[in-house]
Amino acid sequence: MKAYLLVSGLVSGLIIAIALTSCSPSNLSQRKDISTNPLTQLKTTVINRAKVVSGQLIYVPIYSHIYHNNSPDRALNLSATLSIRNTDLNNSIAIASVRYYDTKGKLVRQYINQPVELQPLASTEVFIETDDVAGGAGANFIVEWTAEKKVYAPVVEAIMISTASAQGISFTSTGRVLKQYD
Repeated sequence: MKAYLLVSGLVSGLIIAIALTSCSPSNLSQRKDISTNPLTQLKTTVINRAKVVSGQLIYVPIYSHIYHNNSPDRALNLSATLSIRNTDLNNSIAIASVRYYDTKGKLVRQYINQPVELQPLASTEVFIETDDVAGGAGANFIVEWTAEKKVYAPVVEAIMISTASAQGISFTSTGRVLKQYD
């Protein structure tokens, strides 16, 4: 039994050491670079509304934090990744807007100033850091996309995650179509 506890303790210590090493300041600065807005890296495009054949306005729930231990005073902050994936094999889509709203419905930020093109089978994302609680527990994204051809609708969803102490939580939130353009 003592040998098992010793090995278990060594493994736990090794896992903590690996976690601490991967979170060193130099790695965190690299992660900051990765978390810059990938939407701005996409090629800009022009949307001719007269030629739009398909598109959607999509609502995606986001949680900046969740409550725990039966108390609204105890919140666990979460990071969130909004993922937009073009599922069409042959055609690009235009992402017209990506807007982030808080719990009260107030616009917190807009992620693009002009439409961008998302190539066939390509994806892009927006990252909300763990300490960014501007949205609150009822935050959401509104994503608008269009296409000048009939295309398969993109997958638009969010992944929330937190790891604190020895605890971890993650879950997804699926986008819901508010408006369909056909």
